[in-house]
Amino acid sequence: MVPCPSGARDLESMTLTNAPFQFVRDPALPYLEARVASDARRVCYAPHSHRTFSIGVITGGRSECRIGGSRRTVGDGVTVVIDPEEIHACNPLEDCPWSYRMVYVDPDWLGQVQGERGAFYPHGVNASEDRGLHKALSRLVEGLFDPSLDSLVKDVAAVAFFSGLKAALGEAPPPEDRPSTGLDRAAAFITDRCVDPLRLEEIRAVSGLSLSHFVRAFKRRYGLTPHAYQLNRRVQKGQELLRRGRPIAEVALDVGFADQAHFQRIFKRLLAVTPGRYAAG
Repeated sequence: MVPCPSGARDLESMTLTNAPFQFVRDPALPYLEARVASDARRVCYAPHSHRTFSIGVITGGRSECRIGGSRRTVGDGVTVVIDPEEIHACNPLEDCPWSYRMVYVDPDWLGQVQGERGAFYPHGVNASEDRGLHKALSRLVEGLFDPSLDSLVKDVAAVAFFSGLKAALGEAPPPEDRPSTGLDRAAAFITDRCVDPLRLEEIRAVSGLSLSHFVRAFKRRYGLTPHAYQLNRRVQKGQELLRRGRPIAEVALDVGFADQAHFQRIFKRLLAVTPGRYAAG
């Protein structure tokens, strides 16, 4: 067990409050969302993924970070990088102080910013100890939370940061084209019909695999069971609707949950915040 480091610090700036969680979303910058956690020692995430590219800095304490098939302890000074749809869960170590700043970025916008190809490609790393990168991202988040700054100023700062990200992190080789597999078809089927009640047999039938092989292979490929994958998709869809200002009770039903209580329970399990807190920003 890794002990809590002595003197763990939280680098909150004067533009941020002491609330445990804060979100910022600017209608003029729909491709960016930022989250600051000033005291996340009791916050735990179940494995989940985002449609966005996610990058964040640890600003205090330590946590265990699981991204894809890797697992490592990260602390103050580390920048964490999570590609779209990559299963991950970062959780505190035994009541250690833990704080972080995270930015969620639309991958299509990022692809346009980063190169002429106009498509986002993974960077091939999950964590960086580059202090310059850590400082630059912290500064960007402070600006996004600063109400005195115009949206144009924030937009320029975001473009400047993300256009230089490849130089700091590098870039993985472009993914090889491969034919669609039964697992791909099953995942797409769940995504397209995530709000509907689905039976395992109908999902398996789409894959063309035997039931026992399908369940094991799906978990191995996507890091989640088919049911967990469906819940993750529902929560992602719920986030989109909440950002549009839809009432929580309506969103819960629209994304396939039986009631608001069930939606809130799953939403908080995956994102460590209630739908109401998320919607309020």
